[in-house]
Amino acid sequence: MATEAHRSTTSPDWGKADFEAIYNCPDPRRYFTTLQPLDYQIPHHGQAVFRAATDALRRHRADRPPLRVVDLCCSYGINAALLNHHLTLTDLFARYTAPGPDGGERAADDRAYFAAKRRADAVHLTGIDAADRAVRYGREAGLLDAGFAENLETGRPTAALRAALAGTDLITVTGGVGYITARTFGHLLDSVTAPPWVAAFVLRTVSYRPVSALLARAGLVTEKLPARTFRQRRFADDDEQRAAFAALAEHSLPTTGKEADGFYHADLYLSRPAADAAALPLEKLVTD
Repeated sequence: MATEAHRSTTSPDWGKADFEAIYNCPDPRRYFTTLQPLDYQIPHHGQAVFRAATDALRRHRADRPPLRVVDLCCSYGINAALLNHHLTLTDLFARYTAPGPDGGERAADDRAYFAAKRRADAVHLTGIDAADRAVRYGREAGLLDAGFAENLETGRPTAALRAALAGTDLITVTGGVGYITARTFGHLLDSVTAPPWVAAFVLRTVSYRPVSALLARAGLVTEKLPARTFRQRRFADDDEQRAAFAALAEHSLPTTGKEADGFYHADLYLSRPAADAAALPLEKLVTD
């Protein structure tokens, strides 16, 4: 299968193909054209879950509109596009794999495009990613209300980011766990006014235990959606699949019906205050 991936010797997660070249471009076109042949789909799953979570939060926190959401490893603002606009991931693939304007005209054209499709119940969305050009695009295209190109694995958040995090209601991430660790989540929790909900899609090859343990110390109960996983993308090649199988074997996790189908699979975790989890269990929140 032809992609722009190459084998990483420094990847933190078990020989996963390295797509570094597509993550920090001036706009998302290379990202989408590279990942389309791999049937990349985790943002689609995130869209449904994050909308369900924000709907539930609105019902309980109606006195604080709009909700404030922080998307970790936000890249070009893809989760923001899907959460806050009348769009699907298929729409984004169609837009960014078709001819379009270049340079500064691209962001301006995208800004008008997204503004015309913005939902009335849009949340205030802050994006965090180490990729500065991707974050800049997200801001210029109007997808991120605030965007910070900061690496919280290697440093503490700036004063500006700490101020932006203060009133966070929900933290989201679709696949970045493994590249980011409990260290990043610790910096976030140190900056918020009160512990927010945390919704994370985590590849099964990565342990979420250090993060959930940290969240527990902050008073959050973590639920894992049982009996269901979510496809992320196809394996880039046989070597990547073999490496994933080896990582899963170390955790005694079977691959039948999951990674054996040729895709990375992610688990869904949702961390909330105990009262919130008891009032609306994860299985009832995620119904499709």
